[in-house]
Amino acid sequence: MKDINILVSCVIGLALLNVWIIRFNKSTNWRGGAAKNMKEEFAAYGLPFPVMIVVGAIKVSIAIALIASLWFPDLIRPACGILSLLMLCAVAMHVKVKDAIKKSLPALTLFLLSAFNVGYAG
Repeated sequence: MKDINILVSCVIGLALLNVWIIRFNKSTNWRGGAAKNMKEEFAAYGLPFPVMIVVGAIKVSIAIALIASLWFPDLIRPACGILSLLMLCAVAMHVKVKDAIKKSLPALTLFLLSAFNVGYAG
């Protein structure tokens, strides 16, 4: 099971880095509302710019912790626990702006993967 937890952790970590670093200023099919980038997405949710900065810093930190879990497996459970809460909030934001369910799928998937790792890491 440890190998699966580490694999899931790396997938989650790389996905977070992709969203928050590589695709931060790019349009995707998953952005909330009619947003074309991360700043517009948080604005569509009615969240101020500083919230985006804090959420981004937390998610990038979680991504780094999950990749570091290759060497420090004890990082998996707390990082995925925090991420589970953030992903539930992300799904709620999509619901708030009445997005199509399709747009919530990445957040829901990351929630399920992180919740799996909270339950089975160790």
